[in-house]
Formats: sequence, structure tokens, C-alpha cells
Amino acid sequence: MDNEIRSKLSEVVRDFTLPRYNEIPNMGLYLEQTTKYIKQTLITLDCFEVTGSMIRNYVKMGLVKNPEKKLYYRDQIAHLISITILKAIIPLDVIQRFFKSQETVYTDQVAYDYFCMEMENILHARFGLTDDVKDIGTTNSIQKEMLRSAITAVSHLIYVNECLKRIDE
Repeated sequence: MDNEIRSKLSEVVRDFTLPRYNEIPNMGLYLEQTTKYIKQTLITLDCFEVTGSMIRNYVKMGLVKNPEKKLYYRDQIAHLISITILKAIIPLDVIQRFFKSQETVYTDQVAYDYFCMEMENILHARFGLTDDVKDIGTTNSIQKEMLRSAITAVSHLIYVNECLKRIDE
């Protein structure tokens, strides 16, 4: 039974990828379209929630830049994907501080693409698709270490949620 559950668990993340920065739409999406895009991006993981109200609150808090003529662009959507994942384990005010710290070291594109690679890397290791976590990137910074720690915590949350689903089947 355990081997069957483990096999099903690995299927959850085997093909999971996050869109890289340049793959995120940059033509401008309205709030409802942005919400749908993020939900579709994270549907495989099935444990993250995002609504239009949440996004509006993130804008009010300064976590995400104001939409331009009610449209959200690539940098805003990348931040929203990251927030949607990280808020499962980190309070929003801490995410805000983390983003500010990260901006002093990395561009939005570099930070987001690293986030994606690290998320996939750690999920694959946590779900047993690889033997260990690969070292990604060439720089070492406290921001990089904090992000890896946060993503590791998220991966454990995803793993526990998926285990409970399989046990309840």
C-alpha cells in the first residue's frame, strides 16, 4: 500500500513546472484573467488559493505594483505567483520584507526564474523523483538561502496534503 501511495505521490510533481518569467503573458491581463492564469498555473499542486480580492489586497499592501489601466503585466503576475505559493507558510508582511531585501540583490526576472527552478528542484527531491536537492545558480546570498528555506517548507506542506489525499482514497 505504501509503495502504491508513493508512486501516486511522485506523479503529482513529475511534470509540474512553473512558467518562466519570459513565458508569463505581458500584454496585460485584467484581474479576473490574472486570477484564472495563476489558478491554472498552480492547479497541479491543488493547495493554493488566489482570488481577485486577495490580489487587490496585495496591491493595497504594496506587495504588488498597482495595475496599469486595470491591467496586470509580467512582473506583477510573477510576484503574484510567488506570493500565492509563499503565503501558505509565510505571513504577508514577512513576504513584503523578503521581496524588498531580494530587490537589492536580484532583478525581478532573475529572482522569479530562480524561484521557479528551486521550487521544481525541491519538489522533485521531496517527492522522491531525485536523490537530492541540486545546487542551483552561481551566487550565494542570504536572500537565496531564505528562499530555499521557504520553498523547502512549502514542499513539505504540499507533500503532507498529497499524502492525506492518498490515504483518504
